[in-house]
Amino acid sequence: MNTEAKVGAFVLVCAAILLATVYRVSNAQIRGARVPYRTYLQYAGGLEPGADVLFGGIKAGQVTAVRPDPKDPTRIEILLDVRLGTPLNAKSVAKLGSVTVITNPVISISMGANDAPRLPANSVIPSLETISLDDTERKVVALADSAQTLLEAVHTDVNVVTGDARQLMANLNEVTGKPNQQRLAEMLTNADATITKISPQIDRISDQIVTLADNANGVITKMGPAVDNVNATVSNANGTINAASDPLQTDLAEMRKTIEQARGLIANLQTAMRAKDQNIAETVENLRVATENLDELTESVKQRPWSLIRIRQPKDRKVPQ
Repeated sequence: MNTEAKVGAFVLVCAAILLATVYRVSNAQIRGARVPYRTYLQYAGGLEPGADVLFGGIKAGQVTAVRPDPKDPTRIEILLDVRLGTPLNAKSVAKLGSVTVITNPVISISMGANDAPRLPANSVIPSLETISLDDTERKVVALADSAQTLLEAVHTDVNVVTGDARQLMANLNEVTGKPNQQRLAEMLTNADATITKISPQIDRISDQIVTLADNANGVITKMGPAVDNVNATVSNANGTINAASDPLQTDLAEMRKTIEQARGLIANLQTAMRAKDQNIAETVENLRVATENLDELTESVKQRPWSLIRIRQPKDRKVPQ
C-alpha cells in the first residue's frame, strides 16, 4: 500500500471518529444528562427496554433493562434512567401502567411529597403492584360464578314467591266466589231487617234516657241545699274535733306515762318471779330426794323388819341334811 492510500485511510478513520463523537455529544445534549435508578415488580406485563418512564404523567426517562432479580427470583428488576433534575423523593412510588389501552406499557412514578428527601442516584424506587389481566380475568370469573349462584337463588326465591302468590290468588278467588257473595248478601239482608226491627226500641230507649237525665237534673237541683247542710255539719264537726284534740292529746300523754310505769312494774315482777321460781325448783328437788329416801327406808323395813330391833342381821340357817 502506498503512502497516499494510507493517508486516505487515516483521514477516513479520523472523520468517522469525529462524526461519532459529534453524534454522541449532540445526542447527549438533546437528551440531557440522565440519572440511573431501579425498582422491583412481581409482574412486568410485557415491559421492554426503551419503554418510557413517566413522572406525574410527564415523560422523564426510559427503561434500560428488564430482567429477573438475581438475588430474588420471585421479582423483576427494572433499571431506568431519569432526566437530571427530576424530583424523585422517598415517597415516590413506581408502578406498571400505560397511557392508553393500545399503547405499550410504561413505568409511571408518582410525585410523592414535597417535604420528603430526594432520592440519590442508583436508589431503589418503592413500587406498587398493579392488577394483571390474569388476575382481572380470575376475579371476573369468580364474580360471574357468584352472580350465577345468586341468580339461581333469586330464581328459586322467585318461584317460591310465585307459588305463594298463586295460592293467595286462589284463596282470594275462593273467598270472593259466588257462594260467599250470596252468603254476604244474605248477612247484609238479615242485618238490615234486624236494624229495622230494633230501631223503634232504640228510639224508646233514647227517650227513656232523656227522661232519666231530666229527672237526675231535678234530683241534683233538690240535693243542692242538703249538700250545703252536710258541708256545714262537716265544718262544725271539724271544729269540735279540733277543740277536743288538745285535752285528748294531754290524756294520751298521761296514759303513755302510765303504760311506761306499768311496763317497768311488770319487768320487776318478772325478775322477782324468776328468782322465786329458782327457789321453788330447789325446794321441789329437796322434797323429791327426801321422798326417794323414805321410799328406800320403807322398802328396807318391809324386807328386813328386824333391822328396827337388831343392828346385825342374823346368819342364814343351814338346810338340814
